[in-house]
Amino acid sequence: MERPSDLNPDRLRRLDRLKKRRDFLAAAKAERAGVASFLMQGRDRGDGEDVRIGFTVTKKTGNSVVRNRIRRRLREAVQRVLPEAGRPGFDYVLVAREAALRTPFDSLVSEMERAVRKLHAPKAPKDKAPRDHAPKNKSRARPGETRVLKESLPASKDTARSAGTAGPNNPDLTMPPTETLRHE
Repeated sequence: MERPSDLNPDRLRRLDRLKKRRDFLAAAKAERAGVASFLMQGRDRGDGEDVRIGFTVTKKTGNSVVRNRIRRRLREAVQRVLPEAGRPGFDYVLVAREAALRTPFDSLVSEMERAVRKLHAPKAPKDKAPRDHAPKNKSRARPGETRVLKESLPASKDTARSAGTAGPNNPDLTMPPTETLRHE
């Protein structure tokens, strides 16, 4: 395996580290791409400067020895992928998963490449039209129909109801029935 120091130095761009909490939080609010070994978060700072990288390895992934080993593996994979695939002016945060320790290193590098591609893939525009959140049931009026409460119709023997208050002992009064009128 070749090390980053063995690679072409013209290919290597400088990779700065993210150190401030606000930078990690800003990246967390931006785009993300998940793979088996880690979650990659990335945001465009818009300044065109060097790529910055941050690592998050939580205590639930293991003790300090395990966390540091995961961090070292991810850092090495980043050194192989981001100088070429990363975009200038971007902040990247890698949130490690336990699988980052068990994944073969070549697979880790290919996951890194895939995550960068997913992160920078063009997104489909989001539909800004309001959605109809009405329940999909039979009580909805169809086109050309109007739903009215039976109470607003002239009283008949079929619609006569007992007087009283709504409650668990009188289920007839909990929800007034509806009737469909056709527009002609």
